[in-house]
Amino acid sequence: MFDFGLIMMSHEKEAERRVSDVSGTEGYRNPTEVKMSQIVLPCHANHRGELSVGQLLKWMDSTACLSAERHAGCSCITASVDDIHFEHIIGVGKVVNIIAKVNRAFTSSMEVGILVTCEDLYTDRQWKVCHAFATFVARRTETGKVQLKQVMPLTQTEQMEYSLAAERRRMRLIHAEIMTDLLSSSTSQLGECREYEDAVPAERTRVESVELVLPPHANHQVSTFGGQIMAWMENVATISACRLCNAHPTLRAIDMFHFRGPSHIGDRLVLKAIVNNAFKHSMEVGVCAEAYQGGEPLRHINSAFMTFEVLDSDRKPQTLPRIRPEPVDGLRRYKEAIARKKIRLDRKYIISCKHNEVPLSVPWDPSNQMYLSYNNVSALKLMDARNSWILTSEKNKVRLYTQEENQRLLFKVEMHVCVPAAQTFYLLSDLTRRTQWDQHYEECEVIMQADEDDTIYRVTTPSVSKRDKRMEFILLASRRKPCDARDPYLIALRSVTLPTHPPAELCTRGEVLCAGFTILEECSFVSKVTYYNQATPGVLPYISTDIAGLSSSFYSSFSACSLYLEANKHSQTV
Repeated sequence: MFDFGLIMMSHEKEAERRVSDVSGTEGYRNPTEVKMSQIVLPCHANHRGELSVGQLLKWMDSTACLSAERHAGCSCITASVDDIHFEHIIGVGKVVNIIAKVNRAFTSSMEVGILVTCEDLYTDRQWKVCHAFATFVARRTETGKVQLKQVMPLTQTEQMEYSLAAERRRMRLIHAEIMTDLLSSSTSQLGECREYEDAVPAERTRVESVELVLPPHANHQVSTFGGQIMAWMENVATISACRLCNAHPTLRAIDMFHFRGPSHIGDRLVLKAIVNNAFKHSMEVGVCAEAYQGGEPLRHINSAFMTFEVLDSDRKPQTLPRIRPEPVDGLRRYKEAIARKKIRLDRKYIISCKHNEVPLSVPWDPSNQMYLSYNNVSALKLMDARNSWILTSEKNKVRLYTQEENQRLLFKVEMHVCVPAAQTFYLLSDLTRRTQWDQHYEECEVIMQADEDDTIYRVTTPSVSKRDKRMEFILLASRRKPCDARDPYLIALRSVTLPTHPPAELCTRGEVLCAGFTILEECSFVSKVTYYNQATPGVLPYISTDIAGLSSSFYSSFSACSLYLEANKHSQTV
């Protein structure tokens, strides 16, 4: 007979050994970590004594590239940089500290995390400026395409970043497609462009500049520094923004940089910028970089959208002039800027805020689907990466663990089943079948199939006592298959709201902040199934007696789940 306890203990001991090896060694440092410290001199600053964001981007790119090359052991190039939000301005005399390390390596690309802080040498005070993620690709060698070695996360923080890197990579791969879908679905609801008497013609903000790529602009691979290109783009975007407001603008955020092709010494880089739209306190500037040599046609190198503000003497955003877009293309850019602003607000609302700062149930609509799904999966991955769980009890090879955080109770239930991971994932992914084994699921129906990975369900649960109503949940289920063999299958659940489904009169609307399953393949016929839940008031009544040791309903449910999985191990998958 197969020994579940033996395989479980061997995996746990290995994980504990790796963590203890790190925690027991003082001064542990990630082998891919690279640090850069720069004092901000007047030559790095603008006329207001503030560090140029372009210069900062160059430093960030250089540090991240060195980290990527330390891991790859060969030359690397910048493929993309995720959205960046700048929290603070850096003045002359301050010190910029940049830390970069590889979070995860894929086949020939890797994600590098970049943290920028500012230091005041006279007060010994430090503060965060921004946190960014860049993707680098290992360049081909004479022997062909590079196969990168895997990153081995050793600390809890490294494990969390490693796990989340797979979800961020998924976002990047579908970024262009999803942005197109979101813009097309949003622009139809934006209405006509309003006319303002004092509006500034967009044409007045147009900027075009050319740069000759010289050896100082190139890296050790004779390609133009990605950071240098980003710096030139920031320069023309700043000029464009300044022409609208006749004041010095402050760059607050940059949408994803995506390098579509390389640039080399001798190239002429044509940089173009224009204000796409101006809102009350911010404006969006679109900027692109194209390259050519001799009489050849222009090559598209990069495009980006930058958000600027104008701050008064109290560092408060000023009201900006409105923009009058050009016909056709200008009007299209004007409307797309409105849609992108909505997307940015959705993203900031859903991703940037801490869980305890936002409502548990977030309104769902097509424009925020990508970020809700990302947040849903990321929250489950963060719970899975925790290593401070306390074993509360164990019955029939089902383990119940708990943990407290910010006055919230987190719990997980863990078991092993003799069912392949892919089949377990298939059986647990369909919540409508959960009524077959979970006594807490009374009814479950599909409300909407958002896409192939995301489904919205309505779930009802029985009342806890005779005087209580039944509970009702509207749940977004986000499914993910493993990125590689070390990743689990994931089924993440969280509450959302839909205008088409208000709370039912005979039910109490419950909310789930974070819940779901991870399914890890132990071997070809054994899976480790773990269920997580960040207990909320709507969930606590169903589990409180289990955690207190007064009941075993949860153990009964998961024992039933094990029997359900094994009984259906040969059913057809889709």
